[in-house]
Amino acid sequence: MCICSFDMKFTYVVAGWEGSANDARILSECATNPDYEFPAPPNGKYYLVDSGYTNMPGFLSPYRGERYHLNQYADRNPSGKRELFNYRHSSLRNVIERCFGVLKARFLILKQMPSYDLKIQKYIVIACYGIHNFIRTNAEKDVYFDGDEDIPEVQDATIQSTHETLNDSVEFSISRDQLREMANVRDEIADHIWRANRR
Repeated sequence: MCICSFDMKFTYVVAGWEGSANDARILSECATNPDYEFPAPPNGKYYLVDSGYTNMPGFLSPYRGERYHLNQYADRNPSGKRELFNYRHSSLRNVIERCFGVLKARFLILKQMPSYDLKIQKYIVIACYGIHNFIRTNAEKDVYFDGDEDIPEVQDATIQSTHETLNDSVEFSISRDQLREMANVRDEIADHIWRANRR
């Protein structure tokens, strides 16, 4: 599981989960187990997450049942506030897809990991993320970052191909009131974007 910033640096990485596991289950474990030192977002801030996660405090997901991925908007503009919200959400969340694209283009070992012991594989993965951040911070010119728009996007289905399903929701013992409140937050953001777009 990874978190990245908008300047294409990874800010949190968990590697070494054995077997196939649902993204939501991994997030739930990381966020509730103090051993993982998960960086919870401050109040009023949100991680942009895909529709495999619940829209809940600290985690802003797109509307389900609406177009989402940028390539789905190639032939037609967003219609309605929910589609426009999803389009803007996808545009912002696209940075993680670009990060994974750069990472996999640079470190081919991540595409075809040799059958090392799981503990060694974990350290290889983490080292690749660390080197990625070092290059992003220190390289004035870099073929992968400078030309990252030419690197194909890694779609969610590719990133999550080892996971069981995308439909499970994260359960952090969140109350119905908190879920309703977060649904209202998303609706307010969508309304604001829609009104601003119509001016």
